[in-house]
Amino acid sequence: MGDKPPGFRGSQSWIGCVEASLCLSHFGGPQGRLCHVPRGAGLKGEVEQLYSHFSGGGGPVMVGGDADARARALLGVCLGPGTEAYVLVLDPHCWGAPKNPNELQAAGWVGWQEVTKAFDPNSFYNLCLTSHNSEKQLHTLD
Repeated sequence: MGDKPPGFRGSQSWIGCVEASLCLSHFGGPQGRLCHVPRGAGLKGEVEQLYSHFSGGGGPVMVGGDADARARALLGVCLGPGTEAYVLVLDPHCWGAPKNPNELQAAGWVGWQEVTKAFDPNSFYNLCLTSHNSEKQLHTLD
């Protein structure tokens, strides 16, 4: 796509959510809208946006950070019995066909995590909210 130096091609280097969004657009995939969260503690403030995204038919949300470099995808959000907010987290390294959903959860590939405990409060995060529909979403950095 021309956004990386020539030595990047064929390397083992990682890309982040910004590059993933560019790839989706370049290769004709679902549209991705970027949201930057300066600190992990701020992700609790994004729960309404995530809820709106998923309830509106939005697809998985790719998540990448700096100090917290674990790759993950968000598949849903919910509110707990108190004021706790939870995200359904999928490890994107998961592959193969599981026998059932319980197998994925037991192996730690997917599970509900409390937002305040799932993210490093000192790391920034980029979220790439993907769209299932064919409508073009704006590529913005919130």
